[in-house]
Amino acid sequence: MKTYLITGCAGFIGSNFVYYMLNKYKEIRLVNLDKLTYAGNLENLKGVEGDPRHIFVQGDICDKELVSKLFAEYDFDYVINFAAESHVDRSISNPEIFVQTNVLGTVNLLQCAKDAWYNNGSWTEGKKYVQVSTDEVYGSLGEDGYFMETTPLCPHSPYSSSKASADMFVMAFHDTYGMPVNITRCSNNYGPYQFPEKLIPLMINNVKNHKKLPVYGDGMNVRDWLYVEDHCKAIDMVAEGGRVGEVYNVGGHNERPNIFIVKTIIAQLHDRLKDEGISEDLIEYVADRLGHDRRYGIDPTKIKDELGWYPETPFEVGIVKTIDWYLANQEWMSHVTSGDYLKYYEDMYKNK
Repeated sequence: MKTYLITGCAGFIGSNFVYYMLNKYKEIRLVNLDKLTYAGNLENLKGVEGDPRHIFVQGDICDKELVSKLFAEYDFDYVINFAAESHVDRSISNPEIFVQTNVLGTVNLLQCAKDAWYNNGSWTEGKKYVQVSTDEVYGSLGEDGYFMETTPLCPHSPYSSSKASADMFVMAFHDTYGMPVNITRCSNNYGPYQFPEKLIPLMINNVKNHKKLPVYGDGMNVRDWLYVEDHCKAIDMVAEGGRVGEVYNVGGHNERPNIFIVKTIIAQLHDRLKDEGISEDLIEYVADRLGHDRRYGIDPTKIKDELGWYPETPFEVGIVKTIDWYLANQEWMSHVTSGDYLKYYEDMYKNK
């Protein structure tokens, strides 16, 4: 039975990965570590409560004593590191915490894995560390072309800089010590359990409540949208079959401008809720984000050719599934939007 350490398990992608793995594999053990910051929500894991294959531990990936104890107790076969501060706006206002979690936390995980798996000059067979990263480490694209695994890193925000730094430490542990690692770099994820500071759930919540829809700049910043379950499948395939030391880009081939996303959500909710108060009049263009990358686009040819992965969910299908989930889970949305986050964003957009 394989044992995984899943960090950031109560966040958006981490919790979806927990469900994906427990649904796919019967003989598996997931030790799930999460600090439970504002975006880490135990409600995301309600569906696996009582499952003996799922062990939750509240704690910080920077806590060397705790992480070392977990390695000693559970003898992990895999580490899948989702744990990260991930919102660009927050990184602009408070970059230090991004360095703490994303860089120092990653280094601590790597060092604890090395301490547990590296003995007498060799690595224990069957172990692997997988770093879940982002296409934002590559910087910004023009109208043409795609990010490839060989694209030089050129991060523009404190968030993407911290993720690029973490990626470089992962590769340094591979190059220096021979550690068995992979890095995945994904495009923008969407789907269930995403904290509503991110574009799609924020807009769904605001539209439903007839609140203004803040859109940065001209709204034409382009992102490649990837349904979260497709991403989870890719991470599992990389952990199982990815060549050691390799980076794999995971993209959805679903490029859409931000304003298209917003207008799609308006149209969907207007029709479903039969609410004439829902219209494009809710859109409010605000001053552009500092250092806002214009376009991201990923070439996933490598993971397709080597591992047979492909994005199964077209955006037109995924956005409907996503809206369905948020409409069916309004209590979840109410709970996660009841804290200080609301005032934070209202103040931020008001001051733009």
